[in-house]
Amino acid sequence: MDNSTQESHLRSENSVTYESPYPLYAMTFSPNSQRLAVGSFIEEYTNRVDILSFNPDTLSIRPQPSLSFDHPYPPTKLMFHPATHSSLRKSSSTDLLATSGDYLRLWEVRENSVEALSLFNNSKTSEFCAPLTSFDWNEIEPKRIGTSSIDTTCTIWDIERGVVETQLIAHDKEVYDIAWGESRVFASVSADGSVRIFDLRDKEHSTIIYESPQPDTPLLRLAWNKQDLRYMATILMDSNKVVILDIRSPTTPVAELERHRASVNAIAWAPRSSRHICSAGDDTQALIWELPTVAGPNGIDPLSMYSAGYEINQLQWSAALPDWIAIAFANKMQLLKV
Repeated sequence: MDNSTQESHLRSENSVTYESPYPLYAMTFSPNSQRLAVGSFIEEYTNRVDILSFNPDTLSIRPQPSLSFDHPYPPTKLMFHPATHSSLRKSSSTDLLATSGDYLRLWEVRENSVEALSLFNNSKTSEFCAPLTSFDWNEIEPKRIGTSSIDTTCTIWDIERGVVETQLIAHDKEVYDIAWGESRVFASVSADGSVRIFDLRDKEHSTIIYESPQPDTPLLRLAWNKQDLRYMATILMDSNKVVILDIRSPTTPVAELERHRASVNAIAWAPRSSRHICSAGDDTQALIWELPTVAGPNGIDPLSMYSAGYEINQLQWSAALPDWIAIAFANKMQLLKV
């Protein structure tokens, strides 16, 4: 593959950079506006979440200091409410933001202020909580948020009523990520090396659709293809591979994307295309892939690539602005036009 021609697809003149006072990890796009949220990664109790506004016409990112707020511990994930209308949203100018860390929290982002709305705690003892590794907001049933925890459980919250819908022991070890497929179907990945699918209508059973080839190699991230729910992607700890799964043929990946030169840290499916996925990792590269109908004998090459110059920790692909991908490295967030 001729890298020089491929790299021209994502050049720096098609990017815009936001520099933060602190290292960044969690980030998210609003589906309703040109807002983004970014979370600090400071190894202390007090962390920050900043709300930014992005103008794709002028290629500018503007922080909104009145919408910056303290967050206990580094947020492991941020998500804006996935729907344009919700009974929880008081007006069209407000956004709801969920964050995970020690607990799941809900915040109302207004024009000039942020208010803490709810803290969701399912712990029977008030002294200890098992940290949350991730969560996912159900797009079809937005009153539902599923969280994953190091205590091996996944918890499904009804955030409108503020109650636990169900809590499942999902895996044998820590659960690192969770993703909704349908209104009652979710999947999770774990340190036990498995991808499991759960259906809230049959809580006693789960389906294992993939296990790490080496026993007990943790699976860190899971992305379910919202444009074609047959497909999901996962990444293994300390691996340069992105594993593409077809839930109709469990155990055997339909593709393995192996062109990263170091560990992959993040994956995101394209919001408007069922065949495109982006991955980013410690080799400083963000790669966009087009999945072929049939994989060739020599594997799959990326469609385009971008080098950040630093190890990339996080990646998001905007549903509201599908031409834009966000990556985070060190204390910077960069938006790339694809």
